[in-house]
Amino acid sequence: MGVYHAGSRAVQDRAGVRDRADHVGRSLGQDIKPVAAAFLAQQPLLIVGGPDPGTGRVWAHALTGTPGFVRATGPRRVSVTAAHPFGRGTAVGTIALDPRTRRRMRLNGRLTPTATGFTVDADQVFSNCPKYIQRRESYETVDRTPGTPRHLTGLGTAEADFIAAADTFFLATVHGAGADASHRGGNPGFVRVTSPHELTWPDYSGNAMFLSLGNLHADPRAGLLFLDWETGSTLQLTGEARTGFAEDGTRTVRFTLTEARWTPDALPLRWSAPEYSPANPEPAR
Repeated sequence: MGVYHAGSRAVQDRAGVRDRADHVGRSLGQDIKPVAAAFLAQQPLLIVGGPDPGTGRVWAHALTGTPGFVRATGPRRVSVTAAHPFGRGTAVGTIALDPRTRRRMRLNGRLTPTATGFTVDADQVFSNCPKYIQRRESYETVDRTPGTPRHLTGLGTAEADFIAAADTFFLATVHGAGADASHRGGNPGFVRVTSPHELTWPDYSGNAMFLSLGNLHADPRAGLLFLDWETGSTLQLTGEARTGFAEDGTRTVRFTLTEARWTPDALPLRWSAPEYSPANPEPAR
């Protein structure tokens, strides 16, 4: 298979960026270069997305550990010392994002459980620009006991307020041959809850590859992860998402909720206050 599948090509053509996508697509490879391996070894947070082996619903999960819990153990393999919710051979997308440097790295491939966690053998490895990443200069590890997850079939006022205050979330998508996990960022308010079962966000201009939107074009299943960078609480959503195209070329993604999971104090990391990216547009009123 080439760099792009039919879903990504369809969105690239709709946006008129196929030539640019071909140029940017040359940055995708399978090898984990030394600079990428060094970056991974410094991270306390890894986002992993993919389909639940029992239900097929797509989820994005946050994994944490002492830096070094994610490490390259081969030219095309990462090993992670953390529990995972996926089955052997599941296609997963991963993203390591460092708010301190506004750098991010994505690695997509196949998961294999191990005695201490799991490995992912890479199909795609690439980095993105710092656009829309909020800088957080430091973090500390605190002693927290995760609360009992609360399962929801709709978003209440507390969840809507949590989403409205978010400046970042992570998006997991799938297609016939794989999965992807990506970052979405903006000023608070860029994600809007329009009903207890629906939310929307603008798709800001990016690298023109349209990996996430291309996946959604081929398969609308999606998982969203919102996290509180101070308290460590997480809100995970699973459902379906579709992209709307306006006449002026702007794009809006509409997500319909199937199930949600709220976990208080889920993560042991407390990050400093954000410095918003200068690339962030003002949210529409």
